[in-house]
Amino acid sequence: MSVIAVVALPTDPLEALRELALCNSELDRLRREAVEAAREQGASWEQVGAALGMTRQSAWEFYTRSLRQDLERSAARKPTLDEDEAMVLAVDGVRAVRQARRRT
Repeated sequence: MSVIAVVALPTDPLEALRELALCNSELDRLRREAVEAAREQGASWEQVGAALGMTRQSAWEFYTRSLRQDLERSAARKPTLDEDEAMVLAVDGVRAVRQARRRT
């Protein structure tokens, strides 16, 4: 399946790169939505990874990357974060993901 029509890309290479970057962002969003739907339907990370052509670990890392980055940014803002505070951040992050899933 080819979604990008090469003939539809701008002839200017820099404009083409900008357009491809936008397509990449859209593809990333669609992939995340498909992973979420597969997981909600009971697919294992092993199955998701196989469908994406990667290992289950790579699939999990891809899907949870934004949550982990959010946690890292929170931790960086408070370098003296103790274990209890880190747990609260982690629980809040999980709750936010669950609430976002319920809204969609």
